[in-house]
Formats: sequence, structure tokens, C-alpha cells
Amino acid sequence: MNPVLKVEDLSIRLPVGADRPYAVNKLSYSLYPGEILCVVGESGSGKSMTANAVMGLLPKAIQVDKGAIIFDGKDLISLEEKRARDLRGNRISMIFQEPMTALNPLMRVEDQIGEVFLIHSNLSKQQRKARTLELLKDVGLPDPEKAMRVYPHQLSGGQRQRVMIAMALALEPSILIADEPTTALDVTTQAQILHLIKELQRKHGTAVMFITHDFGVVAEIADRVVVMQYGDMVEIGSREQVLNQPQHPYTKKLIAAVPPLSAPDREIEDRAGQKPALSVKSLCKTYVSPGGWFKPARTVHAAQDVSFDLYRGETLGLVGESGSGKSTVSRCIVRLLDADSGEILLGGSAIQDLDHKALVPFRKQIQMVFQDPYASLNPRKTVGRIIADGPIAQGVPVAEAMDRARELLKLVELPETALERYPHEFSGGQRQRVGIARALAHNPQVLVADEAISALDVSVQAQILELIDTLKKKLNLAVLFVVHDLRVAAQVCDRVIVMQHGKIVEAGDTKAVFEDPQHTYTQNLIASIPGADWRSEHQPTAVGQPA
Repeated sequence: MNPVLKVEDLSIRLPVGADRPYAVNKLSYSLYPGEILCVVGESGSGKSMTANAVMGLLPKAIQVDKGAIIFDGKDLISLEEKRARDLRGNRISMIFQEPMTALNPLMRVEDQIGEVFLIHSNLSKQQRKARTLELLKDVGLPDPEKAMRVYPHQLSGGQRQRVMIAMALALEPSILIADEPTTALDVTTQAQILHLIKELQRKHGTAVMFITHDFGVVAEIADRVVVMQYGDMVEIGSREQVLNQPQHPYTKKLIAAVPPLSAPDREIEDRAGQKPALSVKSLCKTYVSPGGWFKPARTVHAAQDVSFDLYRGETLGLVGESGSGKSTVSRCIVRLLDADSGEILLGGSAIQDLDHKALVPFRKQIQMVFQDPYASLNPRKTVGRIIADGPIAQGVPVAEAMDRARELLKLVELPETALERYPHEFSGGQRQRVGIARALAHNPQVLVADEAISALDVSVQAQILELIDTLKKKLNLAVLFVVHDLRVAAQVCDRVIVMQHGKIVEAGDTKAVFEDPQHTYTQNLIASIPGADWRSEHQPTAVGQPA
């Protein structure tokens, strides 16, 4: 069988001053009709660069140094731009990672998909409308007639991704490039999108290049796998070969960093008579959006009668999909949001109704690590000042606060030289370590981690999880771990609470919940995890467990 796409000795040069000469170095592989080829690697591995080169989306400062990308007997690199654009729009399509930025916010869904036909076909307006409706039905959008008339912001993340897939498949391309299309999605939505891509690939015989850093996704859909590191292809082979008999140390490292789904055995402590570090009782929070001429008022019960206790030295997982209410609960607890009713007891003291001034002494007892290490750190301040500013605001002398910042950098395994550097000079994982150090600057009793690892590569995730577990034991912290990745929850949490539509539907010891989930929603969440059936001798030791 002849390949539909052939990458030959491709090298893509980076600008002067970059961390390495080439984004992609002497890369060669083929994509065959009807196969799903997964290109795997961490951020900076170069996996997306090849896709961008195929689509003509490389930044002007980054150029192909040598090599060829052969499609339909033509080299897309040297092909005249107009002819290459016709091929890219018609025969090769791409699904982007973030549909909210890839879709035009000023155009209705019908117009966005119809524009593809307007540019690349001779269909009439009625034919474009009919074909758009057919595509939306194919990708499983609920009420497609209504979906045609809405704007992107009126759809959920999974629905927007389905619109992107519909656009990509509009002209029935020979090649579909999917660049991390499920990274930002909940586990059940992720499972739906993966199933949809497989079904559409089978139906149309499309060759799929699927770019991902998630080996669970690889186990779910891949036929063959390419593993990349620092621009080099370090391994290529079938799914079974790469997953179960990896040859390269980097591949073994990536697979070892994937948390297994099974929860480890943990010693269950008797908490009888022990005072909770945090106690939440009957917490309620409702959002009400006013209606308009064309839109009815909307009421969302983000938290309904939520109650739990959290003790020093334990990690309590708060899990569920987007919209389940888990982040709302965490933000009410740290008083970034005001609850409508209920009690929040911190060390036995009620804090839910305290005004700003009365709340100040309690702030240092409960601290938060935010999801996005890029957005949560002030880019205009040095790391030292970022960590020290909180204690300084609480009255700690500047010199003492900076000395404490040095100690904390050592605690989170960053060099002391980081003190005078700025956030942009660090990787995502290092920035998250800075965020953890900032949270620990007040010597808190309770640490709330709100999706603190979801933006990180799998190996960096493992490092941050290990760090949080170590700090919990060393400092006797109570950790509330908000997460949608059930593999992570299984490894780091002593107990878990499962939320759906603002309600707690299941709670208990992690191992018991994962091995014998009682609620249908919990069962569905676990069943939806990509690669849930994948078992390998290379599965890692759980975080915090002896090797």
C-alpha cells in the first residue's frame, strides 16, 4: 500500500537564540490510507511542528531548512502557495486543540461550516445549508437544526470541538490532522470525541494523524505510534509494540509517568475524635443569569447541600466533569466566592460570613494552587517577590519574607537563583512549583489544588504530584485536590468525593470507590477513561508508594 503522506528527512530550523537549533530534525515517517498514526511527545518535542508544516501554518520566523512533505506526488514545501492552499483546504484538514480560539466568535455555526463549501465548492446556498445540517448530524450534535443558528460561545467545549470536526470533514479529506483535540475536555466528552473520530475515519477511509501527549488516548485509537523528543523521532512502531515493549528510554519514561487506574492500598486512619482542619456543611451556591429578548433567564445550582470534612495529613479528591460544581466549591472554601448558605469551618472557626477585614487572619491558614501557572503568576514580578508578597502583606518584614522564599524554593526543588528571575523564564512545571511555594509561604493548614496539573505534560505531572505528596507528609497539610483526571485521583487521594450537577453523588475511600463504584455516574466516568483497559508491565508505581 502506498502512503497518502510521506515526511522525508524533514528539518525545521528555529530562530537564533532558541534552546536548540531545530524544532524538527531529520524526521521521516509515512501515513497510510485508513490508519490512525499517533504522534506522541511532551511540549517542545516538535510533534505539532510537522503538522503545522503540512498545513502551511509555521510562523514566519520558523522555516523548513531541508526535506520534503509528499502528498499526492507533490512536495507541499516547494509547491506554489496557491496550489498548496487548494490541497490543504480540500484534501487535508486539521482539528485544532482549542476550538474557542479556532472558531470565529462573530459567525454562527452554519456560516462557519458553510464558508468551507463557499470557498472550495460550487454548491448553492441551499445545498450548503443541507450539507452543513448533514455534517452536524454526523458528528452527533444534539438538536443540529438549532445548533446551526448559534454562536460558538453558546456551545459547550465538547460541542465546539464537534463543530470543528464537522468543518474538517466537510470536504471528505484524504488526511485529517488532529492536534490535541481532546486535551481540554472532560473524560466522558473525550471518550465521545475519540469514538466519533474513529467512526468517521472508518466511514470515510480517512488517514488520521493524531497528535497527543496522552498514552491513554494512544491505547484507545492508535494503529501506529511515533514518539518524539526534542525534535527527534526516537521510536516508531505499532500500538502494541510501543505500549507494551517500548525500546527507547524516553518512551519508557513517558509510559512510566502514566498513572494506573487502579488505586493503591492505603492505610486507613481512624479519625474518631480528631478535629477536622476544614469542615464544610450544607454548602449551597447558585448562579442566576438574567434573560434578554431572545434568551430566557438561567439558573445554575453549582453547589447543592455539599458537606465533607478534611483532616491534616490526608488528601481529599473532589472529582467530576466541567459544570459539576467542584471548582465552585473550592473557590467558596477559600472565599474567592461567597456561598449562598451553609457553613465553612476552618480549624473550628466559621469563616463563611466574615468580611474582608475579619477574614485576613484566616487567609494564611488556607491557600490555593491554581490551574494555570501561566496566568496565576504576575509576569512583572520576580519569583522571590511573588512568594514573599503574601507574608509581607501580613506584616512580615521584607528580609524575613525573602529568607522564607529561599527556603521554600529549596523545598519545592528549585535553585536559589530562581529568586531573581521572572515567571516567563521557567517551564510550566517550574512555574507550578513557584505557585506551590507561594501557597506554602503562609504555613497553611489547608492546601487547595484546583486542577493544578491539568496544563502540564505527563512526566511533569508525575513530578508535581510527587512533590505535593511529599510536602503533605512533611508539613502535615490537609490537601483538597480538585481534579477531573480519575487516574490522578486514584493515585494521590486518600478519599474521593464525586460531584455531578452540584451534588455529591458518591464519597468514600479511593480504593473502594474505584473498585466498586456505586453510582451510575461514577461508573460511567471510570468506563470513559481513554485506554482504561490498557494493562502493561510498564505501569508505574503509584505516587507516594514504595517501588
